[in-house]
Amino acid sequence: MGEITVETFFKQNRRRLALRLVAGQGGMDRKLTSAEIHRPGLALTGFVELYTFDRVQVLGNTEMVYLAELPEKKRRETLGMIFQFDLPCIIITGNNPIPGGLTELADQQAIPLFKTRFATTKFTHLFSLYLDDIFAPRLTLHGSLVDVYGVGLLFTGRSSIGKSELALDLVERGHRLVADDIVIISRRSQGILMGKGNDILRHHLEIRGVGIVDVEKVFGVRAIRLQKRVQVEVELVDWDENMDYERIGIDDKVVSILDVEIPKVTIPIYPGKNITVIAEIIALNYLLRVSGHHPAKEFNKKLLELIKKRRRQEGVSFSE
Repeated sequence: MGEITVETFFKQNRRRLALRLVAGQGGMDRKLTSAEIHRPGLALTGFVELYTFDRVQVLGNTEMVYLAELPEKKRRETLGMIFQFDLPCIIITGNNPIPGGLTELADQQAIPLFKTRFATTKFTHLFSLYLDDIFAPRLTLHGSLVDVYGVGLLFTGRSSIGKSELALDLVERGHRLVADDIVIISRRSQGILMGKGNDILRHHLEIRGVGIVDVEKVFGVRAIRLQKRVQVEVELVDWDENMDYERIGIDDKVVSILDVEIPKVTIPIYPGKNITVIAEIIALNYLLRVSGHHPAKEFNKKLLELIKKRRRQEGVSFSE
């Protein structure tokens, strides 16, 4: 699991989450290590046995009304109860007024205290999306990721087999490059795999004999996208006449990436084979299956029905 500093979080979300630093600037180097947030309602009442203090603490309307109704001395004791823990930061939502003693404790303990005008529900939703992205499990693969008809095709295979050339050909036909050579894949909520390129190689292709091609500059902004869901892996392999390749497609092959299974198609490569058109067909075929149509299984069903029909006809003729 990764981590980021409170300062990094603040810089990346200052405008997006309407954040304002109120106190505790000396603790901006504190670390966020969890994708979860916590509302310390129970901790404020004195129950701290199960207090998850290592998460971002969010004080909404309920917590702020409770603190506002406490006598000043009791309120300071209550706040002191949670400030005894090593909190990463505190965020007050809904533009609630800051109760007396909170800013002083934040400065004393060097725990960043923020305010946002967003209501708690809206803030937690946006903040959780950000944290899910930051702390999502991820890996780096050697391959190319292209958006073909809205389907994220991840092309894999040995070095120099033609992944980049295939990606370039698809871009020339109007599809969109996401990443080439290095594909960073992260697992989001509900088992969604998202792929993107790294900052250095983003939207560049390395074509042997030509060099580096800047796809955005050559083909325009419509030929690229920053990230795309990875939906099908297309493995390019060298043709081997002794191998038994899939010819009907009834049995679906899958591959597990970050414990998420996606369809996998293996395409043998030999001179003269139009891999670009095949890649487009893979994408269109995937869309058909998502919409409830499985061409191979439907063809097999029709074939079996035809065989049964002919057998029945032959049986009738024989008896006569």
